[in-house]
Amino acid sequence: MYKQILIVDDDICLAYAIQLYLSSDEKKIFIVDNPNSALQLLKLYPFDLVISDIIMPTMDGYEFLTQLRSDSSLFKIPVVFLTAKGLTVDRIRGYDLGCNAYLTKPFHPSELLSIINNIFNNLNSLRDSKERLLVKNSKIDQLTSLSNNWRCFTSREISVLRLLIKGMTNKEIASSLNLSIRNIEKYVSRLLSKTKTRNRTELAQLSWSVLFRANDGTRTRE
Repeated sequence: MYKQILIVDDDICLAYAIQLYLSSDEKKIFIVDNPNSALQLLKLYPFDLVISDIIMPTMDGYEFLTQLRSDSSLFKIPVVFLTAKGLTVDRIRGYDLGCNAYLTKPFHPSELLSIINNIFNNLNSLRDSKERLLVKNSKIDQLTSLSNNWRCFTSREISVLRLLIKGMTNKEIASSLNLSIRNIEKYVSRLLSKTKTRNRTELAQLSWSVLFRANDGTRTRE
C-alpha cells in the first residue's frame, strides 16, 4: 500500500519539484502552501509523513509542529523539516519540538528520499516488533493461565497431550494407551477446547513444562 506524504511550503516551485522527484507507485505526494491548510487536510485524510518549511507567513514551521504534537489524532505523524534555517540553535529547536529529521536548504533530493525511506523502515520495524511482542505476551498469558489452572486437565488428557507433543498420530497414541482412536479424538478435541488452540500444531507448540511439573499423571479422574 502506498504512503501519503504532505508537503507544506509557500515556495510552490520547490514543492512541485520535490513532488516530481518523490512521486512513485509507493508514494503519493500532496502540496499545501501554508500550515493552516495543512492542519485542515491532516484532520480529513490519513497521511504517513509531513515535509514542512519553517519560514512561512501567518504560522511558522515551529508553531505548526507544536500544534501537530499537541493533537492526539496527529501527534504520531513523522515530520521532516526542510528549511533554510541551518544554524545549530534552529536544528536543536526543531528536534526539541519533535521533528524526526532536519534537512537544510540547499539539499540533494536523494538525501531527502533516503531520510524518508529510513523513517518508514524504522516505523515498519517498530510495528513488527510490537506485533511480535503482542503475540509473545499472548502466548505467555495463555501458558500462565493454563499453568495456574492445571487441575482442569484429567490424567488421561495429560497422557494424551504428552504423546501428542512428541508428534504421535491419533492411531499411535491409541495404541500406546490401549484406547480406541475414537476416544483419542475425543481427548484431543477436549484439549483444543480447554487450551483455546485451533489445531494440533498450535497445541504441540505450547510449552507445557510447568503444567507437567504440576501434574505427574497419578490422578485417576478421566
